[in-house]
Amino acid sequence: RSLRFYPIDGSYCIKARFEKAKEEPWFKIATSGAEKKTYRVYGTLYFSIHDTALTLQVHQSQGLLAVPKYADYLLIAFTDRTSGEDTYENGRYIDATTGEMEQGTYILDFNKAYNPYCAYVSNVYNCPLPPKENDLKVAIRAGEMKFGKAH
Repeated sequence: RSLRFYPIDGSYCIKARFEKAKEEPWFKIATSGAEKKTYRVYGTLYFSIHDTALTLQVHQSQGLLAVPKYADYLLIAFTDRTSGEDTYENGRYIDATTGEMEQGTYILDFNKAYNPYCAYVSNVYNCPLPPKENDLKVAIRAGEMKFGKAH
């Protein structure tokens, strides 16, 4: 009952241009807990929402890369102008795979944005925090909202 979502909105389903990064170095990313996780920039998405040009870095987990079943998983973690108000203050995620990026485009559907596990149980999980480069200067009123009762 406490899960809340914005109404599905087709204007937040965008064809983005994807540019794969060269072999970027691995780095430690801050998480919602004490543990840091190792990621690298896999590439960048270029797109526009409501006439505003934006970019999002796409990240690859070193830990998941070592597990064949999850080796092609990618993370798009972001914050926006709704973060901390209508949506989880530490950002939201969109899952992707390397195969979805192969053609140089990606269907970026913010209606699929969801809260990481730490939005529900903060003292158990170490959820990667979106990097400052993924702080969108627009409000993304699509996907999952803040967990809990409506205001």
